[in-house]
Amino acid sequence: MMMIPGYLILALTTFEATSAFTSPSFMASSSSLLQEKQEVAVHAHPENGEDRRGFLMQSGSVAAVAAVTAMNWGIVAPPALAVEAVDYKAVAADIVDLVKSDPNKGPTLVRLSWHSSGTYDKISKTGGSYGGTIRFKEELVHGGNAGLASTAVPWLEPIYEKYPGLSYADLYTLGGVASIKAMGGPAITWMSGRVDETDPASVTPDGRLPNADSGPPGADPSDADHLRTIFNRMGFNDQEIVALSGAHALGRCHTTASGYDGPWTPTPTTFNNAYFTLLSGLDWKKKDWSGPFQYANAGGTLMMLPSDLVLLQDDSFLKYVKIYAADSKKFDKDFAAAFQKLEELGTKNLKNTEWA
Repeated sequence: MMMIPGYLILALTTFEATSAFTSPSFMASSSSLLQEKQEVAVHAHPENGEDRRGFLMQSGSVAAVAAVTAMNWGIVAPPALAVEAVDYKAVAADIVDLVKSDPNKGPTLVRLSWHSSGTYDKISKTGGSYGGTIRFKEELVHGGNAGLASTAVPWLEPIYEKYPGLSYADLYTLGGVASIKAMGGPAITWMSGRVDETDPASVTPDGRLPNADSGPPGADPSDADHLRTIFNRMGFNDQEIVALSGAHALGRCHTTASGYDGPWTPTPTTFNNAYFTLLSGLDWKKKDWSGPFQYANAGGTLMMLPSDLVLLQDDSFLKYVKIYAADSKKFDKDFAAAFQKLEELGTKNLKNTEWA
């Protein structure tokens, strides 16, 4: 019986038993795969990219040499070992613990999941959550993502490191639904199976996320047109636009990020329909300050953006504002459906996944 060196047995378990071992293109394919893994390591961990690159170079070279040796010896490699299944319930529990340790992180994690998904274009079939591209600096510098590079993205990194096989794309989207539930919102259906892109060239152009104000300063028909342009591009209708706007019940604006300032509601870490009751029930006036045009309530404790106030000016939008202000259960249901749709834009081959 032929004895196989230990290093060869180890290396063979990293390759699938296919005819690729005897293909002349094997070495070129191995080189391409190695380069891809190097780029993943550097982009995921820029602070220690060189160390990881060296490790991959060494391990990749050993595997390639072993494969060629196997080819020459006529040895058939055994099937590759399957990657251990990710425990998504445990991942979600860690996200919930993160939010409970600091409730103010919850809205930012929702923003990360929203912005990682909201780049989808139904015509070109580009963008969306599938590739986890928001982790690339090329996307984090987009205007709508200001602040995420120093908050939500690094907050989730320890969880990513804890679970082998977990993709950034799945982590970011699960972060959104888990945070919403942790803050009192509905349990939103979530599916796993997103595969991370490895090339920053896959980042979509800036400008695909909604702006707070379009056209002349203040709410006017141009803001309604802008909202429809952005959301229709993804495949959303007026009802879904208003439902998703209800996420403004969470969080606040920061002058250091968007330039705007203040919370939409007095309960910014609780998911509810207060955004709609306050939007439709309070008297909103232009805020007197040196910052961009925004609205404030009489006491100056709350704020609304021009893209919020336009929901009252447009008859089609207003109809749904009134519905959600009057019926929180209807809002929860419609928001959950719209948010699930948002997170699944541009995805494929997802699997039903129990996470809560």
